Amino acid sequence: MAKPKKKGGPDQELSPWARKRKEERDLEIAMTPDRKKKRRENQNIRNKVEKTRGKLWLLGKDYDHKDGKFKSVKRNRGNDGKGTKKEGK
Repeated sequence: MAKPKKKGGPDQELSPWARKRKEERDLEIAMTPDRKKKRRENQNIRNKVEKTRGKLWLLGKDYDHKDGKFKSVKRNRGNDGKGTKKEGK
């Protein structure tokens, strides 16, 4: 019998050594100029909408750069029900 998936937390069961290496890699990637620019852009968009619609309206929503509007996380990351296998080709 498979172990039930817990909600939240890491999905990968990494050794302490591997977890530390992954944290270092992830931090290095997050601090590249390109990622910083994207993070700044997303914060600006969310802050503008937060002022007009409120913080509660933004809960559970992601900004869809393709459509230029906010959608539920499920809809945005699932490519509007089309899945992600063919995306970007």
